[in-house]
Amino acid sequence: MDDETPDFTEAEIAARLIDLRQQHADVSASVDALAQMPVPDLMVIARLKKQKLALKDEITRLEDLSTPDIIA
Repeated sequence: MDDETPDFTEAEIAARLIDLRQQHADVSASVDALAQMPVPDLMVIARLKKQKLALKDEITRLEDLSTPDIIA
């Protein structure tokens, strides 16, 4: 087992995924709202997009943890 990957129960992973997906949707809504402004703050939008990407990476990592490896 990987020393860097802590042991999580399926319920903990599922709860964390729900939380991360909600955060991702919130950040996405913020980016969309800021982009609609007459003079959008591009630095804030870039920072939020970076945060959104980090959230997506964490979601993908947790989804990989919860999906068993199937050797075909």
